[in-house]
Amino acid sequence: MANDTLSGGNETILIVDDHETIWDFLIDALQELGYSVLLAENGLDAVEIYESNPGQIDLVLLDMIMPKSGGHQTFMRLKAIDPEVKVLLSSGFVSEQEVADLLDAGACGFLPKPHRLPVVAGEIRRILDQHKNG
Repeated sequence: MANDTLSGGNETILIVDDHETIWDFLIDALQELGYSVLLAENGLDAVEIYESNPGQIDLVLLDMIMPKSGGHQTFMRLKAIDPEVKVLLSSGFVSEQEVADLLDAGACGFLPKPHRLPVVAGEIRRILDQHKNG
């Protein structure tokens, strides 16, 4: 699938993931689509980056399984800082119940790993457009 068929944008996305191969792929791909991308290698960094860039981060792509502060804890801390935070969950190994709990708590969606770029790009656009228009 050619890049011109993927939906891009100019928003800022914070990737929270502890796997270099995953973030390298996502950063390159999302920058190609026009997004600004920030990276946090763990949940503690994610909270710090989000806090120090108020109103600047349009979406957080949050891995569920990480050292220092896992996805669940990180999500709750981001939500405490900004009740309107838009979080797209991501994981290869997580229970449906844990995902359901976070979706109920206000997460915007869930992406299973391994990532497929058309799915990632489409889901990011869906969330950003949904919140922009309504």
